[in-house]
Amino acid sequence: MPSISRRQATALIAGALAAPLGAPAIVRARASQIFIIVPYAPGGSIDSLMRSIAKAMAETLDQPVLVDNKPGANGIVGSQYVARAPKDGSVLLAGGTGPMSLNVLLRKNLPYKLEDFASVAMLCNGPLSLTVNARTPATDVKSFVAYAKGRDKPLFYATLGPGSVTHLFGIMMGKSMGFAVTEVAYRNNPASIMETLSGECDLNFATPAAVIEHARGGQLRILAVSSEKRMASFPEIPTLAESGYPDLTASFWTALHAPAGTPRDVVARLNTAANAAMQKPEIAKQLETDGLMVDTGAPDRLDAQLAKDAALWGPVIKAQNIVLE
Repeated sequence: MPSISRRQATALIAGALAAPLGAPAIVRARASQIFIIVPYAPGGSIDSLMRSIAKAMAETLDQPVLVDNKPGANGIVGSQYVARAPKDGSVLLAGGTGPMSLNVLLRKNLPYKLEDFASVAMLCNGPLSLTVNARTPATDVKSFVAYAKGRDKPLFYATLGPGSVTHLFGIMMGKSMGFAVTEVAYRNNPASIMETLSGECDLNFATPAAVIEHARGGQLRILAVSSEKRMASFPEIPTLAESGYPDLTASFWTALHAPAGTPRDVVARLNTAANAAMQKPEIAKQLETDGLMVDTGAPDRLDAQLAKDAALWGPVIKAQNIVLE
């Protein structure tokens, strides 16, 4: 066996120790896991969707992508966790209209701000519906407005609580269409739909997918949706814009955010994987079932959505002086 000098042995050991540190950053990243923080409890539609997206992203990135649920305080717990996470792309937030745009606009003591996040990718968006009980004497938006204006009392509409998209949208609708409205808060969508079915509540803004079977069964009537264009899955339902109310174009959305300061090349790699995931047929089918639409692009697409939300919901919140603790 050939012998080596002490100097040679020292050089070999130093080289072995230095090799992993000198490996390309992308190799080290692929040896780790990526966690997508869902700020809601397991079992919901967003949780299910994000698990499908995580699986598809893992295939593109060639590394594990896992979902970690951190529910609490209307998305604040999970969002704050990501805002303080390492700036290396290993922890992402499944953000949305509520946790991001509305929390920032509604809460003075929020433990994070939009500047704490880097936009990674928009994923999807969904419209609200203008749904009434089938016994209501209205078959389209025009006759609905006439009916609402002719009442001797406000029109009662279902919300998911103060400051929710449904609450704010109802205020906008009443102002735009010119009649009085009163919000009625429910703990969840199914509860609000049941009250609309019974006639206790006059109007519901649930997603088209949540009410379509009741509409097809003749119990409810979907008069319009709030999307920019008609939905491919419900082409028979007109938009509020084409019904004469373009100012009531609105949506709720889901996206991926990283901690601010995450390197641009890392964000770009994650964006590519997210966009690829949204093209998967199985995810498209899941979105259709949930009444959602693919909405992808570069990170600045998400920046634009955040700015749009501030311009849409901000004035309503300010005018009504809505503040949540």
